[in-house]
Amino acid sequence: MEEDKKDRKNRKDKKEKKNKEDKENKGNNKNKENIIKTGKMKILVTGARGMLGSAVMSYALTDSGVSAVGADIDDFDICDASAAAGFIDKLMPDAVIHCAAFTNVDAAESDSEKAFRVNAMAVRDLAAICAARGIKLAVISTDYVFDGSKESPYGEYDLPSPINVYGMSKYYAERYCGHICSKSFIVRTSWLFGANGGNFVGAILKKAAAEGELSVVNDQFGSPTYTKDLAAFLIELVKTEKYGIYHATNDGYCNWHDFAREILNISGLSSVKLYSVSTENFKRPAARPKNSRLLKTALYCSGFKKLRTWQDALADYINEIGLVPGYNNKQ
Repeated sequence: MEEDKKDRKNRKDKKEKKNKEDKENKGNNKNKENIIKTGKMKILVTGARGMLGSAVMSYALTDSGVSAVGADIDDFDICDASAAAGFIDKLMPDAVIHCAAFTNVDAAESDSEKAFRVNAMAVRDLAAICAARGIKLAVISTDYVFDGSKESPYGEYDLPSPINVYGMSKYYAERYCGHICSKSFIVRTSWLFGANGGNFVGAILKKAAAEGELSVVNDQFGSPTYTKDLAAFLIELVKTEKYGIYHATNDGYCNWHDFAREILNISGLSSVKLYSVSTENFKRPAARPKNSRLLKTALYCSGFKKLRTWQDALADYINEIGLVPGYNNKQ
C-alpha cells in the first residue's frame, strides 16, 4: 500500500517535471523563431527611463544584432505579476534586462516594505515568468550585498552579508533569480554615474559651484561605474548562455574622496577646496560598507572584455554632457 502511494507520487512528479520542460521548450522554440525571422535578438528593458535602463536602450540602438523594447511604470507595474506576464506575453522577448529598482538606499531604511516589494518580490515573479517561457533574465544587483569587512576585494562567490535594507532586498532578489530561473544572469555593480538620474558626479559639481568647498569621505572604497559601459556589457552578456553571477564595474578602485578630486580636476574646478573626512562625520540612515571593491573573475574567465578605467569613463561622461565650472544639471 505504501509502495503504491510512492509510485503514484513518483509518476505525478515525473509528469509535472515533463510538463514544465515542455513549457520551457515551447518558449525556447518561440524565442529561436524570433531571431530566425528578424535576424535580431529581442530584448525587453525594464526601468527604461532610469539612469541604467536608458543607457541600455541607447546602446542597443548601436547594435544591429538586437532590438530593444523599453518599459517603465506607464507600461506595467513590475509589482503586478499579472500585468508583467501580460506585457511579456505580448512582446515575447528573447531576454529581459531588469533595470527597474528601488534605489534610494537611505529611504529603504524607513520603507523596507516597499524596498522588498520592488527589489525582491517583483524579481521573484519576473523570474517565474521568464522561467516558464524560456526567456533569459539579467538582474542588476549591488556591491551592498556585502558588509565591507573583508580586507581584500570581494569575489562572485563570497558569502553576502548586507548591512542595510537596500542590500538585503537585492540579496533576496539574487536568491530568487538564481533559484527560480535557470537562464539567469546576476550582475553586481557599484557607484553608478550617467545621464538621466541623480549621481555622485552631479552632486559634487553642484555643491562645488554653490559652496566652493567640499568634505568627502576617504574610508569607503569601490569602483565608479559609467552606465554607458555597463550597458554595453549587459547587451553582450544576454547574447550568451554563460549564466551565473558576475561583477561588472569600470576598472580600478578608489575612495569617494579620490573620486571627487578626479571629478573636480576633469571639470576645471581643481581650485575648489576638498577636505578628507571619515564616515563617522556623516550620519546617514543606512550604513555603508567600507569595502565595496569587486573582483571581476567571472567576467574575465568567461571571455568578456574588461571595462575601461573609471578615470577614462568619467572623462568621457563629463565631456559628453559638457560640464563646465558653474555647473547646472540639465540632464
